[in-house]
Parts: sequence; C-alpha cells; structure tokens
Amino acid sequence: MAASEQLEVELKFDVDAGHVAPDLRTLPGVVSASEPQTFSLDATYFDTENLDLAGNRITMRRRTGGTDQGWHLKRPTDIPGARRELHVGFDEAPADGDAPDALVTPVLALTRERPLIPVAVISTTRTVTRLLGAGDEPLAELAEDLVTAQSLLPGGHCRQWAEWEFELLAGGTGKLLKAADKALRAGGAREASSASKLARAIGATPTVHEPKLSKRPTALELVVTDIALHRNSLIAYDPLVRIDAPDAVHQMRVACRRLRSILSGFPTVLDAERTAHVAAELKLLAQILGDARDSEVQLEMNQAVLRGENASAELLAELAGTEVVAHDRALRAAHAAMTSKRYFALLDAVDGLIASPPPGPDADVPATVVVDKAIARSRKHIHKAQDRLAAFAEGSDEWEEQLHTIRKRAKRLRYSIDATEPLGKKKYRAVGSAAKRIQAALGDFNDTRINRRRIADVAATGKLGGADMFVLGRVDARLEADGHRAIATYRKVAKDL
Repeated sequence: MAASEQLEVELKFDVDAGHVAPDLRTLPGVVSASEPQTFSLDATYFDTENLDLAGNRITMRRRTGGTDQGWHLKRPTDIPGARRELHVGFDEAPADGDAPDALVTPVLALTRERPLIPVAVISTTRTVTRLLGAGDEPLAELAEDLVTAQSLLPGGHCRQWAEWEFELLAGGTGKLLKAADKALRAGGAREASSASKLARAIGATPTVHEPKLSKRPTALELVVTDIALHRNSLIAYDPLVRIDAPDAVHQMRVACRRLRSILSGFPTVLDAERTAHVAAELKLLAQILGDARDSEVQLEMNQAVLRGENASAELLAELAGTEVVAHDRALRAAHAAMTSKRYFALLDAVDGLIASPPPGPDADVPATVVVDKAIARSRKHIHKAQDRLAAFAEGSDEWEEQLHTIRKRAKRLRYSIDATEPLGKKKYRAVGSAAKRIQAALGDFNDTRINRRRIADVAATGKLGGADMFVLGRVDARLEADGHRAIATYRKVAKDL
C-alpha cells in the first residue's frame, strides 16, 4: 500500500472566533497571497482504549474534505514545532474500511494487540490563505479554523473553539516562521492550549515522559529509570527496523541488550525470580535481531575489505552474494517475531516492570552503593578473564575465544557504567572510557578474524582465477596486520581498567 510522508512544520494558536487575521503579505520573502479558500473537513480519530497513541503524542485519523483527504498518522520529531505526517489516500485505503497497514505497522510497538477504536470526531471549517514568493513559489499557508469536536470516550463532551495554524511549505524558511509567529501574536493570537485538536477534544491523557531521578535515589529508582530509558529506545527503533532503516536493527538490538544488562547487572535490586522470564525473552529477541545485524555487518565488511582492490564481479559475488540472501531472510524473521504475541507480551512485561517493579533485597539501598558494587564485580570478572588469557598460546583458538569473552565482559562493564549516567557521577567515566576502547579494539580484532576465515573459505572453493586469488592474498595480509594493531591497542588500554 502506497504511503507518502512529509515533515510538517507549523505554528498553532488559539484565537477568538471571528477574529480577523493580520495581513501576512508583509512577511520576509512574501510577494503575494492567494485568494482565501474555505473547506469543510470531517475527521474521525482512532486510538486504543488506553490511549496509547495520544499518550505518546501520536494521532491517527480518517479525514474527508480538503486537498489531502485520506488516512493520516502524525508522529513527533526532535525538531521543535515539527511532526512527521504519513498519508494514505482513499484510493489506497477506503474511508469505510479499517486503518491501513501502512499507518498501523509503525505504531504496533505501542498498540500491540489492542484494537483501534474511534475516540473523537472533529469537524472543521477551514479558510486557507497561501503565501507566495517570487515566481509564485509556495512558502506557507495560514489556516483559520472553526472547530467542533466530540469526544467519544466515556463521559466525553462536545467542544467548540477557533484556532489559527501557520504551516511552512516547500519554499518556507525558519526566518519566515519566526516572523509569522511575531505577526500573528501581535494580531490577536494566543498560545495554543493544546498541542493538537485531538488533545483538546479528549482532554488529559497519560502522557509518556522521560523518567527522572530524585536527588538521593534508591537503587530501585535508578534501575526503573534505566529500564524506562531503554524501553523508550526500543519502542522508538521498532518502526525503523520494520522499514530496514540504516542502523535501526543494531540500535534496537543494543536497547534489548541494555535492558537485559540492567537485570543481570543489578540482580538484587529487582526480584530475580520475577524478572528471569523477561531477561530470557530479551535475550531471545536480541539473538533474532542479531542474525539480521550480523549479516548486515558482514555485508559492510565484505565491501570494505575489497575497497581499493581490483576485484572481479565473480569475487564480489562470492563474498557478498550469499550475505544478501542471508540478510533478507534474517530481516524477515525479525519482522515476523515483531508481530508475534510473544513480542507484544514482552513489551507488556517490560512496561509492567516500570509501572510496578518487583523489589529485591537491595531495592531501598542508595543507588550509589549498589552501582559501586556492580561495577567492582564487573571489573573483577574482566580481570579474571584477562588472567585466564595468559594460559593460552597466542593465536590459538582458545586464545581468540578468550579475547571474545573479555570483549563481552568489557561491554557489560560499559553498560553498567552507562546505567549510572542519570546519577550525574563522573568518577567512573575513565573506567567506562577504557572499557569502551577495549570493546572497540577487540571488536576490530574479531572482525579481522571473521573476515580472514571468510576469505579462506572463498579461496578454498577453487572457483576463482589467479588474479582474484592474488587480491584475496593482499586482503588477508592487510587484515592480519589490522589484527595485530588491534591487539596492540588492547594491550595498551587494558592496564587502564
């Protein structure tokens, strides 16, 4: 189903009904204005019974009338005053049908298996004036709205009001937006009482906020705050994974791992028995995402190792061809998992830990005390792994696997230290930096190890000619040198831990 998306940048104001808007043709860059056009718009807004969309500042509607009638999904962005609007016309999704998948899928992590129901109907009489620049370039639109809204929630009311919306178009600039804000306020506009028509129609909703700590938090407060932060990250990357956006699989996998590391790194803060299932499900989800991420990384590495080399099409196909197939298969598996009852149950369980965390024996201990113990324990595990490394012959399989163990433990230490960020403490930043450098160095070494094995496998097929075999030899020598440099870097920074 075709859907179009655009960035909507607008100003919204309350105004007295019938108040005449100021002449905006004096704004910078504006040469003329179109004749006002009036439209009748009728919209039905959809959400879950729990208002999961409204609570995350998202609106989904079906609207008739105007120039862009159809289904719309509006989501917030990090840009002040901007929202992303996804639109599907009625030629693709009829007005009398269910909300189209193109709009439902991006919010599945929020709605899960809860049905979407009508929560409000809003009728708007809209008068639109378009501001034009040189050559009749569209710069912005002023919409003067008379709104009648009926909440469909239990005990909902009917409300009427007037508002102005000033939206930038393709040729508009931030300078124009700033000047319009000043001019409209001077012309009688007031600060909008609600962020959207729906918010005003249905009233207060349980809005999701970024968690904050008290001045002297307990260990339970810190753990719940960290869980909430990484839960929000996982939810944010979910729709991006569904469209295979760059780095999305990696970031969602990191969110899973960080959530799990909170549970494993602070095992006495929450009831371990009651969180064990959540930890196991997070591990499984990270593994599923990991298959897609590993094939993605291998594709990138295959391309990187041949950069600057005179590689034939046959060599490129041997190195990359199977990985493309593997990546597509792994991504389909991830998407299937992310539409399963099991995935939605996991998200519900994580939300449950935030809303009603099961306290462990150290729940009321000061957060700094528990953090000190967790980081000391993690450092001790790394030191033990480093001691065991000395027992293996350098270059042996056991030696390489032990380096991989050290890398994983350094990552776990880094996650534990990252968990202290809400506390604003600086004393562990040096150790965290060392853990990050160790993780990076050993990650680079592991990449060279994987690539050299891959090259050896390709060379052993006997399908390549002499020129390609020579290229593989050059690449292998370069990777070997890269591996030695990575180990040297590890040894240099290991003492800082």
